[in-house]
Amino acid sequence: MSRLPIRVRLTLGFALAMAVVLAAVGLFVYQRVGHGLMASVDQTLAAQSKEELSHERTDADAGGGETLAQILGSGGRVQEAQPSGLPSLLGRASLTRALSGQRVLVDERVPGRPGEWRVLAVSDPSNATVAVVARSLEPRAESLDHLRHELIIFLSLALVAASLGGYALAAAALRPVETMRRRAETITAGEAASLPLPPGRDEISRLAVTLNDMLARLQAAVEHERRFVADASHELRTPLALLRTELDLALRRPRSHDELTDALRSAAEETERLSRLAEELLLIARSDQGALPLRREPVDANALLRSVAERFTARAVILGRELHVDRGTASLDVDPLRVEQALSNLVDNALSYGAGPIELVAEADGDLVTLHVRDRGRGFPPDFREEAFDRFSRADPARGHGGAGLGLAIVDLIARAHGGSAGVADRAEGGADVWLTLPRASGLTPLSSDKDAMEECAEAESMETSV
Repeated sequence: MSRLPIRVRLTLGFALAMAVVLAAVGLFVYQRVGHGLMASVDQTLAAQSKEELSHERTDADAGGGETLAQILGSGGRVQEAQPSGLPSLLGRASLTRALSGQRVLVDERVPGRPGEWRVLAVSDPSNATVAVVARSLEPRAESLDHLRHELIIFLSLALVAASLGGYALAAAALRPVETMRRRAETITAGEAASLPLPPGRDEISRLAVTLNDMLARLQAAVEHERRFVADASHELRTPLALLRTELDLALRRPRSHDELTDALRSAAEETERLSRLAEELLLIARSDQGALPLRREPVDANALLRSVAERFTARAVILGRELHVDRGTASLDVDPLRVEQALSNLVDNALSYGAGPIELVAEADGDLVTLHVRDRGRGFPPDFREEAFDRFSRADPARGHGGAGLGLAIVDLIARAHGGSAGVADRAEGGADVWLTLPRASGLTPLSSDKDAMEECAEAESMETSV
């Protein structure tokens, strides 16, 4: 059954329901007509019984007619009969009931007469006689037989017509589905296409809208994946080409020790860039496959900021820049390695493309803590802020140095993996402000003793003045 087309299954179900309904209607009509014909016979018999009791007989159907009449005495002897010579129409039990004053109405077979007869017996108390009249049920049986044949033919034709109509309605209702199916067969991977919308506002129309939305999301995902692969290939090609060039030049002719050292140093830098890019691509791929795995634990936000600042201290000194870490304390419920990775990306961007001192600040607000990295550079171009966290996006696409444009994308992935968010803005006094909003550890205090806290504050003051 499940292998049949839907329109056939709908038609079969509709035909079965119609067959039950039509059979019930036919049975109801048949029984009503049968009861009506029997009531008509009973009325005729009642009228004829009154005539027999009053001795005002009409010329009854002599001999072979449809009506028989008798007058029976108290002993059951036939006093009068029409036609004459007719044996008693009542049995002893029915005669006894009639003589007691009951109205007797039974179906009997009359000797020498075909078929069943409807017999009515009514007593006359004045002279202790019983008037018996009988009428043949053959006309009623013939009428019901004709009705039965007509109902079978008519109801069968009605069932066939209803089934054909049901099939036509099912086909018409499913025609938009077939149209969408044929259109879907022609859609190729990566093609920007949509399914035709039915004119009505029914379930099929809503299904078409839902499928078009799904196709749009799939198309966006395919385009995103295609762009990701193209950008990743481009980013990998540049350091690989530089690495190959350095090695080819080093092997082209004999080199001095210093020249070989410079070539190896350059190759090491490109290898480091390739390694970092591969790690970033792997992180993004793991995030696309599902939730980024995290190892959450209570962490002091100020300790995280100081750890990241210490990592970039030497580079900041070389660039003549300063790193300032806010001395506020707040506890985070995060994966410290992932958050340090995100903060490192922000500080690296600030050192590479910003200017002036860099501030690392933790601000608590309710159940959230926001970690800011601020600088005093030019800030972000207005048209870049909306796509700052997109993969392979750069504020200056024409620059030939720097990262692959994945730093802020990874910051956003890490923030969302923790149930937080990331954002960028330009500062009113100039410069950029990039932040992560992360969940605060509930019911936790800073994880250091009073003595440790004093030493941490002293270290922070020393960093602010000397870095």
